[in-house]
Amino acid sequence: MNRWTTCILAEYVHDMAASAPCTAAARAAGNVLIDLIGCAAAGYTFPASKAARHTVRRLYASGSATLWFTSDRRRAEGAAMANSTAASALDLDDGHRQAGGHPGAAVIPAVLAVAPAVDANGLDVIRALSAGYEVAVRVSAARDFTRLDTLSTGRWGAYGVVAGAGLLARDTPKILETAFSIAGVLSPGLSAAGYSTVMGNQVKEGIPWSVMTGLTALELSRQGLTGPLDILDHPDYFDATAITDGLANGSAMTAVYFKPYACCRWIHAAIDAMAELVTGGAITPGDIRAVDVYTFERALRLNNYADPDTLEGAQYSLPFCLAVTAYGGAEALLPLSPEWLHRPTATTLAARVRLHVDPVLDACFPAETGARVCLETAAGRVEQTVRYPLGDPANPMDRTRLTSKFRRLAAGLMAPTEQDRILSAIEGLPDLETVEPILSCLRKPEAGDQII
Repeated sequence: MNRWTTCILAEYVHDMAASAPCTAAARAAGNVLIDLIGCAAAGYTFPASKAARHTVRRLYASGSATLWFTSDRRRAEGAAMANSTAASALDLDDGHRQAGGHPGAAVIPAVLAVAPAVDANGLDVIRALSAGYEVAVRVSAARDFTRLDTLSTGRWGAYGVVAGAGLLARDTPKILETAFSIAGVLSPGLSAAGYSTVMGNQVKEGIPWSVMTGLTALELSRQGLTGPLDILDHPDYFDATAITDGLANGSAMTAVYFKPYACCRWIHAAIDAMAELVTGGAITPGDIRAVDVYTFERALRLNNYADPDTLEGAQYSLPFCLAVTAYGGAEALLPLSPEWLHRPTATTLAARVRLHVDPVLDACFPAETGARVCLETAAGRVEQTVRYPLGDPANPMDRTRLTSKFRRLAAGLMAPTEQDRILSAIEGLPDLETVEPILSCLRKPEAGDQII
């Protein structure tokens, strides 16, 4: 009988439940938690987040999982879906170059939703996050990206959800392998995200749906539903060897990138280049006659509207984000404010941006997402190349910078003392007997969000 890749992943997750997390994993778990909770706080008031919370309240029964920044508790499947929506709303959540997407916005809400129901402690959470990131990144990276119509995270996020939540629940390898199979079949295809030219919508990468799919797949497996265990063993779709080689020594969570700007990661290198060119005032936005951006081909598939109508549209517009950077500095994108939409100075400059494929940079994708920005002024042309944007493992944001990002994003919902409490709890994660010190900071009266 074949030993399918889903079975190998199931055994890996099951064995990890009794492992001793290393110092690097504990530190990485703290980093991703700080980052994602800040992202969720900033995304809490977005229309997509409100819609998700209202929908969860209508469709899901009460439970032990907190709808973050509210006093409401629901079943894990619903709460995690809503929290994932807030976390991914601004496109500020972490990502991984090999995966070509965002594991944290799927794995973290699922793990924190399941944790209170199983009395998980801090070490359990570290193990669950490590397993979730590892499985999700490996499954995504094992695909041939050149054959994919979309790189949307929702296609593979559920694998990480099954791994993280299944570890916490101490599910058997049999349940886990079947849950992986079910999740893989039922995860959203999201092809429309690839062929649609309207990126300024709130469906985006389908991450919240993958969260709900992964948690539901676990429950379906526990109730006896079966799936195709060989789902990851067909070379036309996955390189199974890439998924399993070195699995026991994997370190995906320690190699994520963090985002200092609220827009698609494919734009960040160009933002860093623009910021460097205009820093110091030698070049002002009014001096710029034209902007040429040379980058990888996938970045040219973004909507790239010069005058987007929504913040979601702005998140996928390289020209508009460069114009905001020129006039407001890169800090204007943490997060991007609605006041920038339709601002004449920004849209005029955005219309002067020309996009080109650079063969060298294109050949480095997805391992790198670099860009070269050339500014044409009356005094001539100047240019700047950035291969590793801020937040990449090769150009990292340390705990101090991540904490600063968290405080800026959380300021609207959490008082400084509340921020201190949650940061302290996360710093002591390995020693926590329960995750309640973290969850209690996320549980509070509604901030203008009517319970239905």
